[in-house]
Amino acid sequence: MKTRLLGVDEIDVAADMIRRGGIVGMPTETVYGLAASAFNETAVANIFVAKGRPQDNPLIVHIASLDTLYELCESVPDVALEVAKRYWPGPLTMVFKKKPVVPHCVTAGMDTVAVRFTAHPVAQELIRRSGLPIAAPSANVSGYPSPTTAAHVMRDLSGKIDAVIDGGSCECGVESTVLSVFGQPRLLRPGSVTLEQLREIVPDVVVDKALRGEVRDDEKVSAPGMKYRHYAPSAPVVAVCGSVKASAEYILREMKAGELCICYSDCVSLFENRLCVEFGKSDDKEALARGIFGALRKADELSPTRIYVQCPDDGGVGLAVANRIKKAAGFNVVDADGVLSCL
Repeated sequence: MKTRLLGVDEIDVAADMIRRGGIVGMPTETVYGLAASAFNETAVANIFVAKGRPQDNPLIVHIASLDTLYELCESVPDVALEVAKRYWPGPLTMVFKKKPVVPHCVTAGMDTVAVRFTAHPVAQELIRRSGLPIAAPSANVSGYPSPTTAAHVMRDLSGKIDAVIDGGSCECGVESTVLSVFGQPRLLRPGSVTLEQLREIVPDVVVDKALRGEVRDDEKVSAPGMKYRHYAPSAPVVAVCGSVKASAEYILREMKAGELCICYSDCVSLFENRLCVEFGKSDDKEALARGIFGALRKADELSPTRIYVQCPDDGGVGLAVANRIKKAAGFNVVDADGVLSCL
């Protein structure tokens, strides 16, 4: 098919495509999403085909009204309402027990559904005008770095989807925070709503083990991005943690001809005459979040044999950035502080 590039004044065109069972790339405040009716099983199946997405990787259902939450979920715990008061609309997804109306193809056969009330005005308006909750994973080839511009979506999926709405660059740059709110509250995926912020409302929230290492192939997951290699360019990636100085020194010592470094902006001068892509200042984690996927994509275009990435600490939004880098690396992680202290 021919994929149309739509302006933000053509939301009615996109909404009509979705009502007819089509798929549309839409901007959100996090990354671009691949939108289809959550109630149309054929359209949902076509999302998986377009992305090459594994069938056991659940989708997030996007809403534009809190009332829709009660149509999708068996129960809405008080803790979810407290979190929603603070962070909805926004870059936060919550996982609930689902009602039968939500197709199993959306939830990867599980009895839970991930729901997000996005803050992006274009996405909100698309949901309202289509009159449907929208199932939307990131609008990229499965496993590849997520898209933060309409051009990224067109590069990955042109000819495979109906249209893309060009809403400019995404504000956050990493996917939404995912919080499970039934039973013990669990952080399933870090994002711009940080663990520290969540603990102000939900002091007993725990961090899912999937944030610390790879999930086995036979394990079921209740949120996207928890399983399989994600966010990854073609070349193998090494995540280099530690202080700014130590991580830069480690990479400088290890880099060989044909290899590339994704580094902090304030370290660019250290990598003179080396293949290098910058992605934000080391002390500005929000900038690192906005820049990481674009940097991974740019690095891939340069066809290096290996990619080293300076990885921030887990404080604040750094947890989300570090998680994406480590997932891209398949958890091939080096602690530069520890390595250098042993030399």
